[in-house]
Order: sequence, then structure tokens, then C-alpha cells
Amino acid sequence: MGKKVFLVDTRICNGCYSCHIGCKDENVTNDWTPIAKPQPEIGQFWLKLHEKIRGTVPKVKVAYRPGLCMHCDNPTCKEACPIEGAIYKRDDGLVIIDPIKCTGCRKCLEACPYEDVIYFNEDLNIAQKCTGCAHLIDAGWKETRCSDNCPTLAIRIVDEDSDEAKAFIAEAEFYKPEIADKMKPRVYYKGLPKKFIAGTIYDPVEDEVIIGGDLKLTCEDGKTYTLKSDHFGDFWFENLPDGRYTLEINANGKTKVFEDLNTACADINLGDIAM
Repeated sequence: MGKKVFLVDTRICNGCYSCHIGCKDENVTNDWTPIAKPQPEIGQFWLKLHEKIRGTVPKVKVAYRPGLCMHCDNPTCKEACPIEGAIYKRDDGLVIIDPIKCTGCRKCLEACPYEDVIYFNEDLNIAQKCTGCAHLIDAGWKETRCSDNCPTLAIRIVDEDSDEAKAFIAEAEFYKPEIADKMKPRVYYKGLPKKFIAGTIYDPVEDEVIIGGDLKLTCEDGKTYTLKSDHFGDFWFENLPDGRYTLEINANGKTKVFEDLNTACADINLGDIAM
């Protein structure tokens, strides 16, 4: 059995919640012991679609990120668990919380550095999370319920050594990359949102937007980005690393400079800029 990886392309996720609903449908009221006991109807989302609104009106974007257990190769939840075998890693790479052996100590919840991944079932006194639909994989399924439900194929579960996985991973990144070396997650993402700086330039005398204005954005590390305002007078510097930037705008024979634009805090909408 090959090791599994999850491939998540947020660029084609349309926020339909089909993955979210499929996970609930598969696990609520269904007992998949020894893989998992039933998921509660409310309060737990083993596959949770995170929705983030970025920027301010009218420069707004919405980003979606399907979040689930990362099925890490070095799972801190397993290290923290005091019961031998209560959390284990299968040969296919999926990390399972044994619903019989779990004693409800909650140490795994405290140890996991990813938010909204491990939940606690008060009624059953056990920790629960995504199983990678191990019960379906064992029954011969090639997909999990979340990936099977996804209409855009934004979520895939495939063998790590497949051509599809290799091509995807070559261009992918991890959620919370600062801890990836330690955790060694098996969930790879494309299109995780980076910051943007946007605005609109206009001529206050003519009361018209300015098309083709020159804009130059310089990062504190010296890297520069250039573009021209579009036919709406808008400009969008996208996919920016966190950092401090200086923006210079040249249009209508005038120059304006905005300094110390900090994308570490949030996406930036500079609004309407008179030139």
C-alpha cells in the first residue's frame, strides 16, 4: 500500500462546502470502529472549510482553505498521548485516534499546532478528527468523501509516488510552513492567499479614473514590482510576501508616495487616490 497525500488547490475551490458536507454525511451517526466513533451532529468539522474575507470594500477578495488533520509524519499528538497505540500512524500515512483506546485526556488537543483539527467528544469522552476516510480506503475506495464530493477536484487524495502527486508537490506549499520541517505534514496546498496592495487613481478635475498610470512598489528587501492602472483606474499588487513596502505613483504629471505599507498586518486597500 502506497503512502497517501492530500493535494488541495485553493485556486479552484469555489467555497461550495461540498467537502464539508460530505465529511459530515459520512461520519455523523455512523460508527466506523475501530477507525472512528460517530461524529457529533454539531460542533465538530473533521474537514472544515475556512473562509477569509480579505481587504476592504471595494477591494475585497474571499479566500477558502479546506482544513483537515495534516496526517503528519512526525505527529506531536502521537508523541503527547500517554496511552500506547491510542494514536498511531498507518502504513499508508494516515494518522488515527483509536476510539477504543483513547481515554479522553485531551493531551493530543493541546499538542497539535494546527487549529480546528482535533476535537473532543464530551458524550463519548474521546478525541476525534479526520481519519482520511481510512474505512473507505480499506474497502477499496480511491477517494475520501471530501475529495469525492468536490465538484472542481480542488481536493485529491493520491499515492505519494504517483505522477500527479509529484507534479503537484513540486509547486505546492504547506499551511504554516514555519512548523512544516518539524511536523512533516502530508497535506499540500496550492494557492494559499498572499497579501495584496490595491487602490484606484483618479483625476479630481476631470472626475475620471486614470488609465495607464505608472506604479512602482518596492519592498524593504529591495525587490520591486511595477504595473499600470487598468481601465477602471484600479491597481492590484498581488501575491506579496509579508513585509514593508513603499509605493510610488506617477500619473497626470504628478507623483505620490506611500511609505511603510505593512502587509504583515493585513491586505491593504489604499482607496481612491487623487492625482
